[in-house]
Amino acid sequence: MFNKLKQFKDLRDQAKTLQSALAKESITLDKNGVKLTMNGNMEVTNIVITEQLANDKMASTMKDLMNDSVKKMQRIMAEKMQSMGGFPGLGM
Repeated sequence: MFNKLKQFKDLRDQAKTLQSALAKESITLDKNGVKLTMNGNMEVTNIVITEQLANDKMASTMKDLMNDSVKKMQRIMAEKMQSMGGFPGLGM
């Protein structure tokens, strides 16, 4: 039982280390005059609209940028987890 508790604590410590490392990551994507920045916690930290866009085009551009940002950050997260040894027992 104590072995399982130690494994859980080790896993929790790894998760905290990963979260700290990811918090330092940031990506910026630019599309159709809209620039979006997202951090490693998958929070949008900045949006800059550099061109006058029609509302329907802006909504589409924002949706695309959000989806692309999430996918890119997920790839960064997976690479970071792999470089840190993954999480034992979770198949990573």
